[in-house]
Amino acid sequence: MSNMEQDRWSRVKGRLRSSVGEDVYSSWFARMDLESVQDESVHLSVPTRFLKSWIQAHYAERVLTCWQAEMPEVHRVDVTVRTAMRVAAPAKEAPAPVEPRRSEGRDGRPSSELRNTAIAPVSASHEALGGSPLDPRLTFGSFVVGRSNTLAHAAARQVAEGRRGDSVMFNPLYIHAGVGLGKTHLLQAVTWAGNSGAERKVLYLTAEKFMYGFVAALKTQTALAFKEALRGIDVLVIDDMQFLQGKTTQAEFCHTLNALIDAGRQVVIAADRPPSDLESLDERVRSRLAGGLVVEMGSLGEELRLGILKSRVAAARAHHATFDVPAPVLDYLARTITHNGRDLEGAINRLLAHSKLNATPVTLEMAEREVRDLIRPMEPKRIKIEDIQRVVARQYNVSRSDLLSSRRTANVVRPRQVAMYLAKTLTLRSLPEIGRRFGGRDHTTVLHAVRKIEALVGKDVALQDEVESLKRQLQE
Repeated sequence: MSNMEQDRWSRVKGRLRSSVGEDVYSSWFARMDLESVQDESVHLSVPTRFLKSWIQAHYAERVLTCWQAEMPEVHRVDVTVRTAMRVAAPAKEAPAPVEPRRSEGRDGRPSSELRNTAIAPVSASHEALGGSPLDPRLTFGSFVVGRSNTLAHAAARQVAEGRRGDSVMFNPLYIHAGVGLGKTHLLQAVTWAGNSGAERKVLYLTAEKFMYGFVAALKTQTALAFKEALRGIDVLVIDDMQFLQGKTTQAEFCHTLNALIDAGRQVVIAADRPPSDLESLDERVRSRLAGGLVVEMGSLGEELRLGILKSRVAAARAHHATFDVPAPVLDYLARTITHNGRDLEGAINRLLAHSKLNATPVTLEMAEREVRDLIRPMEPKRIKIEDIQRVVARQYNVSRSDLLSSRRTANVVRPRQVAMYLAKTLTLRSLPEIGRRFGGRDHTTVLHAVRKIEALVGKDVALQDEVESLKRQLQE
């Protein structure tokens, strides 16, 4: 891609982000890449069929309009599905920028040996099971551990190092995080490591692949075989759970989930939000998902971002020995590119391309120019209803279960009303949704609470100070 096309694509993405909003953009367009611009056509790619079909059905005109604002001559936008990179030999592991934690597997071997298994046989056996494509770069060896992902990493390793017949410690393991924070990396690392021996069958599926497989089985009247094949898996790994659609498909997933858990098989799931926020899913599925270990991977701190950048530079140097990024440039990138790990990897790729194609060393001035579109303004913290309930309960010395209960004593009613008021003013949740999250209350109860606190805040200085203090605690 030329610099001109890259700049144009950056401006189109900016228009698209402004048009649809950050949340919609992150869900549907964050993984869209520009492949080429030819005559009057633009060719874009996404990683899954589901993303392709959704974008074509709901946002095709919006994408075309954004392109025409930059290039009026464009009259067609094509979206294709790109395939994951596959190699016949294991990728050379980059040295870990953070001091590695040496641990031993169940058989006494250092766990680092898990990642030295030949990739090609693992990939072939996984595809034979009908799994989604695996990226050989996404192993535990290339995963950078930091404060925000320590628990998720430890839980994933625990699953990967398990043996058939071992008791399952937590089931399902549910990992949630925003776009580009490492969920898919951990899930594929579990699959690579788990399939490294012939003992267990570990199957990695995207939600779209699960839906496609189930619908295809129904059409070919092989649904029973499809179900039995899934239930024979030792570890089922499902990615992008938020995309699971359709009542029939969700019901089948719920049956499969129950069958695997009841049989002592491991299930690992990732999504972009906690189970309680997957409002499109059946309540039974949400309840079963929430019954395991739910782990959030937080945003990347500056130290972790720097570690990721060093890891990516080391990986690039394995193929381009003369490639080097000076420490001041790495510090600049870690300080200014704050959104997610994919932006960090994209920054290194740009510097590599510019350095190699132009035969020039990487400098701070070049980095500032090449990654300017990746430097986004800091977004306000996304506040969750669970956070509000926790902070309010602590402030008023009651329990979260008190806030959700039917108790009507004064020491519980006021905190509950304050929490509902904050949920309405600090989140985008509807009144019915807030009521459901407060013990299944009616939306009129929430509306009454909001109006009551609004009225009191206007004349009660002490309450006004309390509410402002709660807001500051939640936004820190």
